[in-house]
Amino acid sequence: MKKALLTLSALALCMAAGVATAKEYKELRFGVDPSYAPFESKAADGSLVGFDIDLGNAICEELKVKCRWVESDFDGMIPGLKANKFDGVISSMTVTPAREKVIDFSNELFSGPTSYVFKKGSGLSEDVASLKGKTVGYEQGTIQETYAKTVLDKAGVKTQAYQNQDQVYADLTSGRLDASIQDMLQAELGFLKSPKGGDYEVSKPVDSELLPSKTAIGIRKGNKELKALLDKGIKALHEDGKYAEIQKKHFGDLNLYSGK
Repeated sequence: MKKALLTLSALALCMAAGVATAKEYKELRFGVDPSYAPFESKAADGSLVGFDIDLGNAICEELKVKCRWVESDFDGMIPGLKANKFDGVISSMTVTPAREKVIDFSNELFSGPTSYVFKKGSGLSEDVASLKGKTVGYEQGTIQETYAKTVLDKAGVKTQAYQNQDQVYADLTSGRLDASIQDMLQAELGFLKSPKGGDYEVSKPVDSELLPSKTAIGIRKGNKELKALLDKGIKALHEDGKYAEIQKKHFGDLNLYSGK
């Protein structure tokens, strides 16, 4: 009988421990690379601004948790996530098969194609043949890096990697690059509307299976509890109209949500 009671007590303790280990999030730490306006950038006062920032803060508000942003270069996002430097990545991170092997993702945040940026009248286009012998810059760790290494390098295009998107545009405007490749909306609504972007144009979307469009929140592999929580927050944003409100603030009548 005594042995049976001890066994039951041990079982009760194990069950209690199981309940205790279920993480209750009071704060969500999001990794972000603030060099990608209008999605994520820094205002003159140093504060973080942009579509992704507003979405992340709104998700935290829906879930009634504190939101903390942790800055990182984009190519450090997945290593930082795996090292527990942050809980999730909200930084225009596209969902790809390669990334899905090492991390998980929330439901869709938004979707958008990839394009090139080059000087008006340069004669360049989204056609790879027009870029042969030219130099194209990209941000490290992005889907555009994969495309550059897989397609452009093999087609005789010179490619150059940069730590962040601001550095890409700096070399583009200084003439060290002939073109850059990045998210189309970021280029149109960020760079082209900046003082330095007036003499540049955006190509048509680049069509490639290496350049998927769906963007989501990156989370550590197997963290089903956090995925469910974030998906709940994203769903609430759509149901109460906050997503539409934030989208209109940044993009007017443009719809970035595919619903996939």
